[in-house]
Formats: sequence, structure tokens, C-alpha cells
Amino acid sequence: MTMDQLFGEEPEQWGLRGDPYVWAAIREHLAGLPLPDDDATLEETLLDAFTTVVGADLRTELADEVYRTEFAHGGMSSGHVCIPVWRDRLIPLLVSRGKKA
Repeated sequence: MTMDQLFGEEPEQWGLRGDPYVWAAIREHLAGLPLPDDDATLEETLLDAFTTVVGADLRTELADEVYRTEFAHGGMSSGHVCIPVWRDRLIPLLVSRGKKA
């Protein structure tokens, strides 16, 4: 299994309008990489990918949201990425999918 396969099914709910674009960008960034053997490495890989794609580190970012022009595609919160949703829901969701694989 490869890392991008963890992103196959999108979550039912996002935090802000930029989040689905981040999801797609991380999926593309990780395309073809093999799934790590352990959960800690999987989580670190996902966190590092988020940092690379968004430019904010979920481990240290204090703001609740960050704005990135490349994820702005219209709408009131367009381009905004919800840090708590990624930290508390989406990264754990992807890690749990990796555990099941």
C-alpha cells in the first residue's frame, strides 16, 4: 500500500474551505511512497508533508488557521486552513487508516 491510498475517501466534514485542497495536495505530495511499517513513522511522515505543503507545523503552530493563496478557490473562508481540524481529526484519521492497512 502507498501513502496516497490513505486519502482515497475524503472526510465527511472539513474545517475551512482550504482544507480539501490541502488534502489533495498532500495526497499528491505523498503519491507512490510506501506506507511506513510503524505508526510513529506514519504520523511523522504525514506531519512533515503537511508542513511542506502548507508551510505551518502542526506540532508548533499556535494559530487556529493559516491562509495560503494557492488554496483559495472562492468563498468566505477560501484559502484558509484549519489547524485544529488537521491536528485533532484529519491526521489521526489518516494514521488510523494506516493502522488498518
